[in-house]
Amino acid sequence: MIENVFLIIIGIAIIMCLLRMMLGPTTPDRAVALDTASTIITALLVLLGFMFKRDIYLDVALVYGILTFIGTVIIARYLEGGI
Repeated sequence: MIENVFLIIIGIAIIMCLLRMMLGPTTPDRAVALDTASTIITALLVLLGFMFKRDIYLDVALVYGILTFIGTVIIARYLEGGI
């Protein structure tokens, strides 16, 4: 029961991030929304690993978190004009 509540909360949070990505007034706002959405998706993967009692979801969440962090750093450097 509590897992379903968490899934609903995560779904609402992803929808809010998608709206910010579409309606964001500036490009940095969109980049922050993308980073937030990737963090929420990482939390979703951890929750799914807990629900299905599978450790592979935790491994995937860890790799996904690392790759999205690197992507966020690259986007930030590009927006800053460093690349």
